[in-house]
Formats: sequence, C-alpha cells, structure tokens
Amino acid sequence: MDQIQHNFIEVAGLKLHVAEIGTGSNVVVFLHGFPEIWYSWRYQMIAIANAGFRAIAPDYRGYGLSDSPAEPSKASFSDLISDLLGILDALNIPKVIIVGKDFGAWPAYYFALKHPERALGVVTLGVPFMPPGSVRSTQSHIPEGVYTLRWREPGRAEADFGRFDAKTVLRNVYILFSKSEMPIAQENQEIMDLVDPSTPLPPWFTEEDLATYGALYEKSGFDTALKVPYRSFNEDWGIKDPKVEIPALFIVGEKDYVLKFPGIEEYISLSSGITSSIQEIPGAEDKISPI
Repeated sequence: MDQIQHNFIEVAGLKLHVAEIGTGSNVVVFLHGFPEIWYSWRYQMIAIANAGFRAIAPDYRGYGLSDSPAEPSKASFSDLISDLLGILDALNIPKVIIVGKDFGAWPAYYFALKHPERALGVVTLGVPFMPPGSVRSTQSHIPEGVYTLRWREPGRAEADFGRFDAKTVLRNVYILFSKSEMPIAQENQEIMDLVDPSTPLPPWFTEEDLATYGALYEKSGFDTALKVPYRSFNEDWGIKDPKVEIPALFIVGEKDYVLKFPGIEEYISLSSGITSSIQEIPGAEDKISPI
C-alpha cells in the first residue's frame, strides 16, 4: 500500500484526508460507507491505477483522518457533496467517475444530480438509487430491532457503543454484517448484544484490518458517523423528480441482506432502466453493507 499517497485538503474550514494513486487523465472517486474509511477501497484503487486511471478516496468529514465538524449533530449528506466538490476543485479535476458502496451510494448519486457537469458516470454497490421518501417508506415496514432504526434514535447507539472500545465495536459490526441474514435485536437487547465475543472475524477481514479501522474510529469517534448516514436518510435534497441521466451501474449480491429490507427487491426489479441490463452472478454477496 506504500504507493498510495495521502494528502489533506482544506474545505469549509476542515482538513479532509484524501488517499490517491495513479496519474491517468480519467479519475475515479471512491466513496466509502459505514463503518469504513478510505482504506476500504485500497485494493480497488491499486487495480484502477494499474489500469491507467487516477484513483482518489476521501475520508468523509468526521471519519478516518479527516477533521470532525464542530457540531456533528448538524452534519448532513449535503456536506459530503459540498466536500467532494471542494476536493475536486482543489485538485483541478473537472470530471470524475464516482463509485460508492453502502451509504456512499447517496452522495454518489446526488453529487451526479446536483453537479451533472462534473460526473461522467456512477457505480454503486449494495444500494440502488433511492429518491427522497423511499427510505422513509422502507423503514416504516421493518422490525423495530433492526440497526437502521436503533441507530437513528439519538443517544441509543452512543450508549450501546460506549460499553466497548472502538476496536470491539468495529469487530462486532463486521461480524454481524458479514452474514446474509439481517440482524434483529429483541426488545431487551442492543445491537452489540447480538454478537458472541468468541465468534471469529470473517475470513476476508484480518486482525490488521481491524486494528487499522479501530485506531481511526478511536480517533474520530462515532458522533458524525451516526448522524450521517443513520439520522440523515430523510434529508431534503431540494431536487424535484430526481433522475440520474449519466451512465450508471448498480451491483448487488444475490445474498446481500439489503435485499431483505421490505420492498427493496421489488423496487429494484421495477425501477426503470435497472432491469433492462441485469446480469446475475450466482452466489455473490456484498460482504460489508450496513447501510
């Protein structure tokens, strides 16, 4: 990973960390999800650079090595879009291909909607384009014990996570979300209680990976990460009848438990433009997808 360079770019008074590799004229931006950081994309960045592209992967504000906002409770998805625009301007990058996974799909798609002149295409993993209101509709039909509802409640995840150090929280999350079944807590449980401490890490996630994630979340904490995404899904984007006009690719594993959210599979199958070019890869699953 030594060939990946690291820089800090000041945007809106915050120093944002950006990892970068490659010198190609075509640029691919990688947007992470939760509980992730730029490091989640390291292998893809190297592969893209070897293919002749330039790859950049920022840590969102309040994540990883980037500064946290002064008031995390006021953080929003719109901040992430403004930050990305500021990063591209600072690096003199006119247009990019955007790749987002997990909740990174939201800033990926909405950056393309708000700044179509800066986006050549968009790729998302695990989460399709979801217009305003669709998340609210989906969440109204899921069990109360699902993490997206539990973590949406101010103070609840903070109390749950606060019983452990950041490394243990990350271990528990990656164990929980490496499965194909959606984890659901009972009324007398919190999400962290669903993990047996003796359960090993998934084979694709090493102790070295855990140490890297744990150290950076120990630095940043979870305040901003809980506000964006979990407490910002119903944000008003100020866009009427949004439609992604640039080339778009959506990738999801058939075992991805995101498909178990009520209405999601039907939404994907009925969405205009998605089913026309579906290719199925049997047995595939998105390994890290806690939206």
